[in-house]
Amino acid sequence: MASTIDKNTLAFLADLSQNNTREWFQENKNRYDAARKNYIQFLDELLKQMQAFEPIAYGQQGKDLVFRIYRDVRFSSDKRPYKDHFGAYIAEGGRKSINPGYYLHLAGNNNSFVAGGLWMPPAEQLKAVRQEIDYSLDEFRNIIEAPAFKDRFGSISGDQLKTTPKGYDKDNPAIEYLRFKSWNAIMPVSDKVVLSSNFLAVVLEAMQELKPFNDFLMAPLRDLGAED
Repeated sequence: MASTIDKNTLAFLADLSQNNTREWFQENKNRYDAARKNYIQFLDELLKQMQAFEPIAYGQQGKDLVFRIYRDVRFSSDKRPYKDHFGAYIAEGGRKSINPGYYLHLAGNNNSFVAGGLWMPPAEQLKAVRQEIDYSLDEFRNIIEAPAFKDRFGSISGDQLKTTPKGYDKDNPAIEYLRFKSWNAIMPVSDKVVLSSNFLAVVLEAMQELKPFNDFLMAPLRDLGAED
């Protein structure tokens, strides 16, 4: 297993961002294969070490968590055939899960990041999370305003309603968080850090810091499941 990211992996992704054509990709397919293998081996080591604090890492494999590099361009004005990054999602239920999880985005040109949270949940889950934040605002604030969390992730982000969500008053003390449709925490990572020998430790520490945030968002979804 690889506990570091090879400089050739990042170089391939940087080059792909500048040469996003099928012809170039086919000519550099061996570079892609090597880069993808390195990323998956890194994920496998990450999953192994995550088990110390995150049970959902058990039984998961890097190859199953990586998103396809091929873009679906059927309904997009952007016709570039490939993503210019590798991405993997670690969550209960796997890569396609709607549950909160951890995301590792690897890209050249200082565009890598570690992220966590809940992305665009369906209506029932969205309503349940808003209710949890409304009921447990102090707990939520304690998580996202903790100094170690803010140092890494700054403020949480995500798509938001321009208006007040149905059922809530605009003077609700939690309204700034209730307007979110996704609750995300993102930590940018420079190429220098990605290629350093301690990148795995950096990712693990960030994900450990994300765990209370993910656990908070997951709790109301578990309650939904218990009601079914």
